Amino acid sequence: MKYKIQIFSGHFGSGKTEVALNFAMNQKKLGKKVTIVDFDIVNPYFRTNDAKNVLTENGIKLIANDYASTNLDMPTVPLNILSVFEEDSVVIFDVGGDDDGALALGQYKQYFDKYGYEMHLVVNTKRPLTESCEDLLEIAQRIEKASRLTFTDIYNNTNLSVLTDEKTLFSDYGEIEKLSQKMGIIIKKNCGIEAALGNVPEKLKDTVFKMNIFIPKPWEIQ
Repeated sequence: MKYKIQIFSGHFGSGKTEVALNFAMNQKKLGKKVTIVDFDIVNPYFRTNDAKNVLTENGIKLIANDYASTNLDMPTVPLNILSVFEEDSVVIFDVGGDDDGALALGQYKQYFDKYGYEMHLVVNTKRPLTESCEDLLEIAQRIEKASRLTFTDIYNNTNLSVLTDEKTLFSDYGEIEKLSQKMGIIIKKNCGIEAALGNVPEKLKDTVFKMNIFIPKPWEIQ
């Protein structure tokens, strides 16, 4: 990890929030101080804030707006966000892949440039509008243009939720490889729960990012 600031973004349904949460947990296990910023300002579901209890139990600081995980869908950014740039910790931004989220992120471009960052494009080719290289490239370029930041690598998180099996993760890998070539960035990680990782090609075993599911589905919340 080159910089303490790590940004995860991707289209709705890419699983970027679960990837960001797992990244945070892994950094904590390495003994690092970790802060995660819920910057998904539009999507009221599957937000980092929904894993607040798990994060707190593991000593991970969460910064989210006052309306996160409430019935109010208020597209605002956390008020104390500027403080994270000065923190002596790994800072993870969970950013929505829509124009509003990316534009909001761009407000802080001067700070990202000052402190340095890595921005990870999380992709799932099993979701509508992200099935091909062309679809993914259009989304990535739109996020980059709105945020004025640049993706540094790709996290392949191709999945079918509970229907994911060992064939799912690499089923459309050719499209992701083409995306990597067009963007000039590497496929850094291939992400999945245990059920998805039973058929990883030998040459890609060092890219495996094993995940757990931390965010309950809306219908599972009591």
